[in-house]
Amino acid sequence: MKTVYVDNNATTRVAPEVFEAMTPFLTELYGNPSSMYSFAGQVGRHLSDARQHVADLLNAAPEEIIFTSCGTESDSTAIRAAIESQPDKRHIMTSRVEHPAVKNLFEHLARQGWQVSYVPVDAKGRLDMDYFHDHLREDTALVSLMWANNETGVLFPVEEIAAELNARGVLFHTDAIQAVGKIPMDMQKVGVDMLALSGHKLHAPKGIGALYVRKGTKFAPFIIGGHQEHGRRGGTENVASIVGLGRACQLAGENLAEENQRVKALRDKLEQGLLEQVPLAAVNGDASRRLPNTTSIGFEYVEGEAILLMMDQYGICASSGSACTSGSLEPSHVLRAMGVPFTSAHGSIRFSLSIYNSEEEMDHIITHLPPIIARLREMSPYYQEARKSGAA
Repeated sequence: MKTVYVDNNATTRVAPEVFEAMTPFLTELYGNPSSMYSFAGQVGRHLSDARQHVADLLNAAPEEIIFTSCGTESDSTAIRAAIESQPDKRHIMTSRVEHPAVKNLFEHLARQGWQVSYVPVDAKGRLDMDYFHDHLREDTALVSLMWANNETGVLFPVEEIAAELNARGVLFHTDAIQAVGKIPMDMQKVGVDMLALSGHKLHAPKGIGALYVRKGTKFAPFIIGGHQEHGRRGGTENVASIVGLGRACQLAGENLAEENQRVKALRDKLEQGLLEQVPLAAVNGDASRRLPNTTSIGFEYVEGEAILLMMDQYGICASSGSACTSGSLEPSHVLRAMGVPFTSAHGSIRFSLSIYNSEEEMDHIITHLPPIIARLREMSPYYQEARKSGAA
């Protein structure tokens, strides 16, 4: 049975070109780039090339790129660096729909005495900009807001946010893990101070990430050790994965047009086909301002976990929310913050596509998912009750 993988916001396949670029550094070119001899020096040159490739995707300078082990480390490094470099400021701000990598760290910091403001969102997942403006303070050390939501794909107005925070002298970190490689980015034009990205979201391997730190930004290292990364992140570099990330960033830049045209068209085909065939279904989030590869659809009166299990019988891999939280039976904190009704939040499925998806795969999902929803609703006492009352 063919696997139809539409859970690319959880992780992506490693691109063949990335695997090919990495292989020599797992076999022949195994030197430590910090060593003095020429065998290691050639490895160091490839590391520098990879740093340039990551910087090019962001239109940043290579010295502004720090390699990390993952997106979560990049987020933690940025947030902790910001507050450690400003010990006299005790207020920080984030949103109610952040990824757990940011959300859980802010909750931890609140327990340690930091004053946290949580920016709410509206029914379409859009930031309450009035709240954002009104709750900035003189002692605000950091604002951390994601570029794109991992569950709905909704894009936040990062450019507008950065402009205001730059004018006020407040540090701005963005978790751009879902956005990098899917939409164009230009760090020369957007005044972001720190930006986190993750390799396994853009066809590089798991276990590699990067943090952009704008030149001149106050920075305190999170991992203290050797001189690696110019003293900003200790530990011997994961060279093979760094080279893979660099190659993935090259490919992402080359594929941006395809991502925003063909992949978007596939997403729209899937979305339209399902909404036309399944009653009591709706898109979660702003349908006009979101990532080109992502749709979250709420199917009322059914359980998302049951949908996933039945889709799995047809080889369809999707998600009922973030892969980091889908082990919980609680509704998504993102959908709760948006005020999505309980009957729909529990039956919400996220489909996230990549350049490796095809039109035939979308047809496969459109063929098999509507009967699954119909079957589950026939077994659902909530649906039967809603039918009797005229609500369904």
